[in-house]
Formats: sequence, structure tokens, C-alpha cells
Amino acid sequence: MNKITFLDGKKMIICTAIFVSCVLLSCNQTTTKETMNNTLETIHNRTSVRRYTDQVVPKEKIEILLKAAMAAPSSKNNQPWSFYVITNREVLTKLAEQLPFAKMLAKAPLAIVVCGDNTKGVVNPERSLNWALDCSAASQNLLLAAEAEGLGAVWTGVFPYSDRVKAVQESLRLPENIMPLNIIPVGYPDGEHMPKDKFNPDVISWIE
Repeated sequence: MNKITFLDGKKMIICTAIFVSCVLLSCNQTTTKETMNNTLETIHNRTSVRRYTDQVVPKEKIEILLKAAMAAPSSKNNQPWSFYVITNREVLTKLAEQLPFAKMLAKAPLAIVVCGDNTKGVVNPERSLNWALDCSAASQNLLLAAEAEGLGAVWTGVFPYSDRVKAVQESLRLPENIMPLNIIPVGYPDGEHMPKDKFNPDVISWIE
């Protein structure tokens, strides 16, 4: 049997190291590609879910949704948002009765009210609605996080309807400067909810 010299052994170590590095690099590229595909899949699979089971949503999952919401961009990084998580059945039922398009609150295990401080970051009247834009971005992040976590959610509008704003402000006893943008019921989907293909090339203009 031929003996392996020290030099041969060194070459084997180097070759093995190179091989392992190539495998790890390949795995990393595959993981990155899969992550990107998973992100797009979540975006396209998101749909409005209005029926929920009685299963309780763990606090850990709720925090995941809130962290995703707060990762949204905001004008000058003002982050004017605040979030009210409602699990109180009496409050949910009352809001379901008062809000025309949020009847599902009566059976949803929880809801998150996305609010904005309409005085934060305001320098002039032209920027007075920045909070609504920033909170809209946060709301979209929250909805996508719900889809990623196997939850169902739906955006139900509050602002700019004065009667809905007043109902939410009174129910939650919000300060005058805190404006509710929407209420997002959250829960585990009851039944199948198929996403819609909303792609429409007619609304695209190419400036070349």
C-alpha cells in the first residue's frame, strides 16, 4: 500500500477546504434565492380573510406582526404610528356594531388598530397627512407578516370617515392627536381563501 506523504495530506486538506467552501457558497445562494421567492410568494398569496376559527393567536405571533409593521419606512423616520391590540370581546363586539365594514370583529379573536400621531413630524399643513402614508406602509407590512405566519387578516378602513374615526376614538379613549387609520382583524382562517390575480398591464406606462 502506498503511503500518503505529508505534502499529499496537505493537498487533500486544501482541496477539501475548497470543496466545502464551494458547497457552502452554493447553499447560501440557494437559500437567498429561496428567501426571495418566499417573499414574492407571500406577497402574491396575501388575501383579505374575513372568517376566523376560535383558535387563540399566541402573543409571540402578534409581536411578529407588530415588529414587521414597525419595520416600514416613514417620512424622515418619524415613525408616527401606534398600535392598539384588542382582545377584549366586549370592545370587539361594540366596534363590529358601529363600523359598517368590520362586522367580522364580532367573531375575530383579536384586532389591531393602526393609529398615527397627526402632529408628529408636521412642519407645515402640506405634510399633515404624512402619518396616514407612513401608517399605510406599516399596515401593509403587518398584513404580509400575517400571511407569512399562517394567519388571516383584513384591512377595514376608519380614516378619513369622521363617524368611524369618532367611534374608534371613543371606544379606545384615544387622545385627540391619535388618529385611527384602520382596524385589522386577525385570526386563523376559517376555510380556504384564494388570492386574486390583480396584475393588469393596462395600468402600466413605460417611459423609455
